[in-house]
Amino acid sequence: MPYISLEYFCLSLQERIRKMIIEYYKTRVKVKDPQRANPSDAGLDVFYCPPVEEPVILQPGENKVLPTGLKFGIPHNYMLQVMNRSSMAAKKSLIVGAHCIDSGYDGEVFIDIHNIGREVQVVRPYDKIAQLVLVPVVSFRAQEVGDDILYKESITISARGDGALGSTGK
Repeated sequence: MPYISLEYFCLSLQERIRKMIIEYYKTRVKVKDPQRANPSDAGLDVFYCPPVEEPVILQPGENKVLPTGLKFGIPHNYMLQVMNRSSMAAKKSLIVGAHCIDSGYDGEVFIDIHNIGREVQVVRPYDKIAQLVLVPVVSFRAQEVGDDILYKESITISARGDGALGSTGK
């Protein structure tokens, strides 16, 4: 069980959110704490922490979902975005799939790792596998319109229109 300081314990929920302190829980005994390697880093590193300490082998083009052993209490109007670790992407061609961990999710965090390279890759227990970035979320609702003209008055400064892939040049 992680150590909780008296100062932290006395903070109200609003103070914790203001100071961007989020709680986490280890689902198993041998789980590594999320870590920020440097004070200025945007994200917290998370590790591959399986229930049974076995490496994972990823063939080229293969993906696997890896457990972290961590659950997070994410405040309303925030999400944890799972991001690639640049060293894994550049050196091993291992990238994470699309990950958005919503505030309503309270289960264990799993990381979807894809081997986009040409060589077999091995992820060993307790290897860093991704980083988590806390991101504010703007709540919105979608409203269907009756014709193909979105907004009678422009809400953007772009003249892009319906130009798609490659429409802005090289």
